[in-house]
Amino acid sequence: MKVIELYILRRALAIFLAAMAWLLVIVWTTQVLNRIDLVTSNGQSAATFFTVALLALPSVVPVIMPFVIGIAVAQTLATMNADSELAVLSAAGSSRLTILRPVLLIAVTASIAAFAINNTLEPYARQTMRQILAKANADLITTVLSEGTFHKVADGLFVQVSERLPNGQLGGIFVADTRDKDLKLIYHARRGATVDREEGSILVMQDGEVHRERPGGEVSVIRFNSYAFDLSEFTNGSGKITLYPKDRYLPDLLNPDPNDKYYISRPQTLRAELHMRFSEWLYPVVFALIGVAVAGDARSFREARLHPMITTMAVGLLVRWAGFYAGNEAETKPLFTVVLYAVPIGMIVVCSFFIAGNKVMELPTAWTEDLWMRLKRLHARFSRSPAPGGQA
Repeated sequence: MKVIELYILRRALAIFLAAMAWLLVIVWTTQVLNRIDLVTSNGQSAATFFTVALLALPSVVPVIMPFVIGIAVAQTLATMNADSELAVLSAAGSSRLTILRPVLLIAVTASIAAFAINNTLEPYARQTMRQILAKANADLITTVLSEGTFHKVADGLFVQVSERLPNGQLGGIFVADTRDKDLKLIYHARRGATVDREEGSILVMQDGEVHRERPGGEVSVIRFNSYAFDLSEFTNGSGKITLYPKDRYLPDLLNPDPNDKYYISRPQTLRAELHMRFSEWLYPVVFALIGVAVAGDARSFREARLHPMITTMAVGLLVRWAGFYAGNEAETKPLFTVVLYAVPIGMIVVCSFFIAGNKVMELPTAWTEDLWMRLKRLHARFSRSPAPGGQA
């Protein structure tokens, strides 16, 4: 690798690592705040809380990595242009390949890392997190839930215990389960207790009844002497962990168990997840090429244009949104699996066209000029506004 390529590699890598660290801290903080109820409501320890927060990182890294690549490439090349380094390279006869090689080295490495995380660390973290949350919900009844207080275990699932009896028994158990839109269930039992099994803890209710309401308003009442209920939204009736598409390893997506209840009911969601795993790892390369296509040329300071980072992020957000939209639609419409690949590969082809032809990818001039005019008018309007408490 040439000296100038090593120079570009070091600068882009430094910005990439710095931006990655800051974005990771910001996004991770939001994930931590979303899980704060694990301590305040479920009574879990701080160690459990931080373990769950740490397990959220593998699912965040592949999402933000393309944007960090775009920021690093655009900022590096914009700085080099401001320092007239790109002009010197152009005058020396260097092609865009001089810029492209170190950028692609970082992007391809990031793509491989994203693919590895998506198929190893993320499924492991998601499965472990579901087990921890399932145990927290099971512990809720035995140790945390206050007498006479309704507690929201999950969306559409509420539990109340009227009193705690000796020997760990519970009195006056009420459970409202409306997670299934087509079936509303209300359980009421005079007494009960939690039972620990190898498959997980369950709530055993005794001497009670269950009210079932169908969509048409038909209500049926069934009395029972004993009924076992799993409180965790992460388990099914057998007590086994329900693996959603993003929770599964790649071999499970490639060859799902034909007896898997989730696969039987929603086979297309697993296929969509498989195609997303094979397409989303391309986005670091896509964002890197967008950055080179936008900022990889020497430009005069007198040219009116948006900062390359703004253009790179604007184009990148549009492309990434198209990928997310295709992924959501592919869960119900198999045709969109083609779009999952068409979006990143098509953008790679477009960027390669701009780079090979020494053309600049930028927003239309009319859009840029209109934006600048609006910003100037807005600035002038605020400049003429009187200060608070002052006279007009």
